[in-house]
Amino acid sequence: MIYRRMTAGDIDGVYEVELSAFEDPWSYNSLKGELKNKLSRYIVADNDGKIVGYVGAWYIIDEAHITNVAVHKDFRGQKIGNGLIEALLAMCDRDKIASITLEVRAGNFVAQGLYKKYDFLAGGVRKEYYTNNKEDAIIMWKQLREVF
Repeated sequence: MIYRRMTAGDIDGVYEVELSAFEDPWSYNSLKGELKNKLSRYIVADNDGKIVGYVGAWYIIDEAHITNVAVHKDFRGQKIGNGLIEALLAMCDRDKIASITLEVRAGNFVAQGLYKKYDFLAGGVRKEYYTNNKEDAIIMWKQLREVF
């Protein structure tokens, strides 16, 4: 498994992962637009040329906001999510990012467990954050370095 920055040639594979992973997926054009977004950073999990997972984040000053983490349903249980988070943390460290934040579905205990494994802490709730079913989001944070 190779973890690397997403390129334009990866969009079809990333979209396939998105459709496999989420009930309310981002559109193809939204994912393609992330390549032009100066704030976005995406890493893919490349399994011999097949994209099987990805993580996306937006850099806002010295903070990274994770927008998406997804692993294709046929490749779950292989620690690919761990690899994606580790690759993102390494990239954030190289880029001198001070903290990382994300929202995760209140009922997604598998994802919450993954983030807790990497020392993300719950810091709040966004009520009815997810528009498709009005599910709450748990806001999680990880401090990477002191800013004062």
